[in-house]
Parts: sequence; C-alpha cells; structure tokens
Amino acid sequence: MTEKVEVRVHGVAGARAETILDHPVVVRVAGDRRAGFYRIRPGLEGRKDVPGITVEAYRWGDLTGGAPLLKLLTLLLLPFMLSNVAVWMRPAGPSRHGVLTAMCRLLAGTLTAAYALSMVSVAMDLVGYQCAARTYCTSDRPLLSWLGSLPHGVRLVLLAALPFLAIRLIWWIGSRRARNVGDIHQPTADARAAEGLADPLFWDDDHLAGRLRWIHFAIATAIIDAGLVAGTMSPSPDNAALLLLAACGLLLLSCTALLIWGRLHHAATRRLVRALRLASIALTVLTLSYALVPRVAPPPRGNMPGIDGATAALATSQGLLLLGLAALTVRYRRRTRTETPPILLGMGTPALAAAAVIVAAAYSATFVYRAADLLDRGAIPNPVRAPLPGAPPLAPPAADWWAATAAVVGLLIAAAAMASSLLLTRRRRRRDAERIVRRDFPQVPPEARSRLVTVELAIARSQATEVFGPTLIALLLISSVGLGTIVLDLIGTGPTQLAAELSNDKSQAARVAAYLTDAGIYLIGAVVVGLVVFSVTVYRSPDKRGTLAALWDLGTFWPRTIHPFAPPSYGKRAVPELARRVTALTRRTGVVISGHSHGSVLAAAAVLRLPPEALGHVALLTHGCPLQRLYARVCPAYLGEHVLRDLGDRLDWRWRNLWRDTDSVGGPVFGSSHRPDAAVAVDIRIRDPQNLVPEPDDTVPPPIEGHQPYHNQKAFRDALRDLAAQLG
Repeated sequence: MTEKVEVRVHGVAGARAETILDHPVVVRVAGDRRAGFYRIRPGLEGRKDVPGITVEAYRWGDLTGGAPLLKLLTLLLLPFMLSNVAVWMRPAGPSRHGVLTAMCRLLAGTLTAAYALSMVSVAMDLVGYQCAARTYCTSDRPLLSWLGSLPHGVRLVLLAALPFLAIRLIWWIGSRRARNVGDIHQPTADARAAEGLADPLFWDDDHLAGRLRWIHFAIATAIIDAGLVAGTMSPSPDNAALLLLAACGLLLLSCTALLIWGRLHHAATRRLVRALRLASIALTVLTLSYALVPRVAPPPRGNMPGIDGATAALATSQGLLLLGLAALTVRYRRRTRTETPPILLGMGTPALAAAAVIVAAAYSATFVYRAADLLDRGAIPNPVRAPLPGAPPLAPPAADWWAATAAVVGLLIAAAAMASSLLLTRRRRRRDAERIVRRDFPQVPPEARSRLVTVELAIARSQATEVFGPTLIALLLISSVGLGTIVLDLIGTGPTQLAAELSNDKSQAARVAAYLTDAGIYLIGAVVVGLVVFSVTVYRSPDKRGTLAALWDLGTFWPRTIHPFAPPSYGKRAVPELARRVTALTRRTGVVISGHSHGSVLAAAAVLRLPPEALGHVALLTHGCPLQRLYARVCPAYLGEHVLRDLGDRLDWRWRNLWRDTDSVGGPVFGSSHRPDAAVAVDIRIRDPQNLVPEPDDTVPPPIEGHQPYHNQKAFRDALRDLAAQLG
C-alpha cells in the first residue's frame, strides 16, 4: 500500500527544513534553494510519528530574503507596499476592478509623485537653485563649490539626473527582488474560471506591474521636467516654457486617465502605455534642450518657483483621495453585511492607505529637512530664529513644515489610541481569561496558584490582537486632518506664521510653534533612522528577526496590482508551486497539506487552485491558523467566510483546524453560529498548557506553547491520522 504524504508548510519569518522535519539530515526532492520541498534522507527516517505517512516540508522563507544591502534598500518601498496591500482589505461587495481600485491606484500615483518631488526639492531646489548660487553655502565644500561656477541651466540639468536616478533605484530594487522570488508559469487562458484566489490568473501580475511601472515613471518624469522648466525659466515665462509646462500637465492627466480606466490587462492598454513612454522620453529631451539654452539666471528668492504650490497640491489630492476612500468604503460596508465583525470597523483600505501617506510624508520630510540642515551647516532657519550672518535662507516647502508639526501630534495620538485600547479592554480580556482557565482547570492545587495567574495573563495578552484597530483609525483621521492646512499651504503660511497671527503675544507664540516644528522634524527623522537601525540589527540577529520578517512577509503576500514599485509578491511563486507539487503527488497517493500560521493561508490558497481530479485525494490540516481571526476580518473579499465555506466544500470537509486560547495569531476557522453542519468537526481546541503542575516524570510544569507549531503534540498526530484515513 502506498504511503500517504503530509506536505508541511511553515509560517512567516522562515524556518530551516531540518526544524520543520525535526531531523538533522534532509534532502531536497523538488524546487530550488529559494523555495523547495524536503524530506528526510532515505534510510534515516527511523520510526514514523504516524505510521503510513511520509512527511515532506515546503520551505518558502527564502523567497522574501536577499542580500543585506538589498533588504535595507527595500525599506524605501515601505509606503508603496502599504498602498498595494490596502486594496486587498476592501469590503466584499465591490469588484476587484471597480472605483475603489481606481482610487487606490490614484493614491499610489501621488506617492510616486511625492517621492520624485522630494528628490527635486533637495537636488534641484536646495542644492542647485538656493545653495549653489550663494558663496556661503558652497565655500569650503569641494563637492558643491564647482557647481557655483556653472551656468544656471547646466547646473540644474546635471542635478536633474539625481531624481531620475532615484526613480531608477526603486525600479531596480523591485526588479531585483522579483528575480530573487522567481516565478511559476501561470495559465495563459483569457477566460477566468473563478473569482478571487481561485482565479487561475490571480497571481499573474507581471504584465499589470510592467504597465503600471511605465505609468508611474511617466508621473515622475512629468514632475522632474516641470521642476527643471520652472527652475530655469525667466521671471516672465516665455512661450516655450509655458508650452513645456502644459505638456507636463497633459502627461500627468494622461497618466491619471490610464490609472482611472483600470483595464490595464487589455492589449489596447499596451499601445497606450508605449505611446506614454515615448511621450515621456520626448518631453524630457525637449525640457533638457530648453534648460541648456543660455539665459539670464533668475535671482534666487526662497524656493524654486512652483515647489510650494506643487507640494500643497499633492497634499490636497492625497487628503481628498483618503476622504473619498473612506466614504466609498462606508458605502460598501453598508451594502455587504458579514457575520463576523470586521477589524478596523471595515475601514482597512483607507486606514492602510493613510498609513502609506504618513510613512511617505515622514520619508520626504526627513530627507528634505536633513538636507537643508546639512546645507545650513546645522541650523535650520525659521521666522523666529534667523540664520547665521551671510547664511543662505534655505526654505523647505511650507507643506513640509506642517508635516513636521503634525508628526508630534500624530505619534502622540496614535500612542494614546493604542494605550487606551489596551487599558479599556484589559478588564474584559482578564475576565474572559479567568473563565477559560476555570473551565480548563476546575481544581487547582495551592502550589499552582502562581502558574494559574501566568496562564491567565498569557490568554489575556493573546486577545490583544483585535484591540489595535483604533490605532489605525487614528492614523486615518490624522492624515485626513491635513485637509485643514490646504489653504495655508497654498498661500505659503507655515505653523509659526499662523501661531503669530492667532496669538496676542506674537513672538512667544511663534517661538513655541517653532520649537514644536523643530521637535517634529527631529522626531520623524529619529523614527526613520530608528527604523533603519532596527532593521539592520534584526537581520543580523536571528533571534530578533521574527517580528519584522513576519510583518514584511504579510505585506508582500499579495500581487502588485496598485503600486508597481512595491516589493514583489512571493505568493506568485509559492502558491502555484505548492499546488503543482500537491497535484503531482495525488497522482500516486493521498496528500494531507498541513500549514502552520501563515503557511495555512498558503495551503488554503493552493487548495483553491487544485484541479478537480486532485481535490478528491487531498485533505487540509491547519494549526495556529489566522484565516478567520485575521484574514476573514481584514480581507473579507478574498478570504472571507464565503471563501472558507467554499474551501470546505471543495475538500468535502476533510479539514481539521487546531487552535489554542494562548495563541495570539491563530484561532477557530468557523464561528460558533451560522456555520455549516459539516464545519462543526473542523475546529479542534487544544488546552494550553496541558497541566498546571509537573507531570509525574517531569520536574517543571508543561510549557505554554502559544503560537508555536503544533506538530509535536498528540492532537496533531490524531488529526493527521484521521484525515489520512478519510483519503482511503
């Protein structure tokens, strides 16, 4: 009789094949070094935990790896990753290609524009337009002094290369990561057999990301070209400058129209994107030619023309898009009611989009202000603290002043929301934990009282996962509050000017506002630098790598359908590869796919891709599974309750799910009500810990397992044996 096969899939943050298989000697039987299938070397298996079942490990963790420098550079893509994930958190009602998706793509376009504009602000405005024209700024600086001797137009043309290189850098990072991930051949059929994760083309994002990439490159090109024209034109613009600025605006409108249109899979879009690419190249050539024409350099007075207006317009569009996303999400939520209450009140899409805007603003403000601080020789000027004698009055855009001021308020509100959520739910969580412990351990010996309290705290802490929703809602509100400063941005009024106008003691109010602004500048800079330092420290320490790697793995699971510069999805390889391997194994024997933590999500997605002839030979065993606790509530359109029921029907309910109350990630797949009768047997609760006192042959009480893998426990072996028997 042919032995059944258990395909074991690990969770986020990776795991060695030897750890997954609990054996020091393993051999790869399929795949490659980035993602492969491993078994214990033949002849060394020893006694099997479950007779008649061969264990095979699928190790996919290296798909999110890479060189340390590449991992560090990938932090630049964090805002793009957040904007890409936001659309997958939409309510279950709207179509994948509807209005909400178009708004998310428009918001992603503003993130690329903000990135390009920050590079223009530093390279062309602060360095080329303001600093290079003043002797104080360039003296004793060999890297800058030679710029002052160049003609104004030539200087800005040379510095315009830096924003183009910056765009090419994030393009290269994403492409490099995509090569590390690899790919599995996707179906070429045009007809879609199903919706959502069951769609055979769901993970095929290559063509879409490629076309979006050129659209975003055209957006950045229009921003850089417009900055070059504005910086080199005379105080009274000539016709050529006006025509080039109009062409830049037309290019931006064309990109906006393509992002709204949304039919980027069609062949007609390929021709439009090709025309857009040629138009971008032609516009850049014309702009460079215009800038190199000798003309009288305009006297530098503050910022380069148009920088303040462009920054304010960008903040305006982002605020309006966030409000539009929030309103549209509320409308869809009212139309589609779910049995399980969603996390974030169903506002996951606008909340995560707001987080993307906030992170992008922090990156931009940190970069611009640190550059201004360096050029000002360590003293950022403001209206109440004049620069040193003879120092150049380097002036970042007014919108960045407001962003720096809002950083202090935003972080304080977010921290207060998180702390209040924990405090307000503390009593309820402790009460629930006490009820669970009393049920599991009705009789507690006196010597186990302290251990009982420890277990109660572990259960109460595990329930804190659901209480952080108000924090992200606070981020949404904070980022949208920026709409209140739109008018002030447009007229160039900063926090110090506004404080002086509203207070009787103008000097004192302006001084306080200046201190708050400076604190915000250094605070957001410290946060960004701290993120980099933390990432480097984490990747050098395997013991600390889990948390950051887990968050990053969750963010890079979904395909790139919104922002093309986001890190590539490892799901585009892991899910089809797992489905292909399982399909091949079912031609010889029955297969039980066992997934731990996020591995259970990969396992579920793979089952949805299996052909009908393979489904009859497959069973599913999940443990520490976040499908219902997190994904069904955060991503209801793709992993909601209807998808979980469809998954059970496909497997004829050959599905078991193990969970613990101490697990902060996993939980039952189906709720206590409104579940199919066949789903009653799916969820199996495991008491944790097994006892409060030491076993007769042990010296310490059994450990609290929490979110640790379940495959070493008896309940796991019993469930595996039961599922294998159902396969015949």
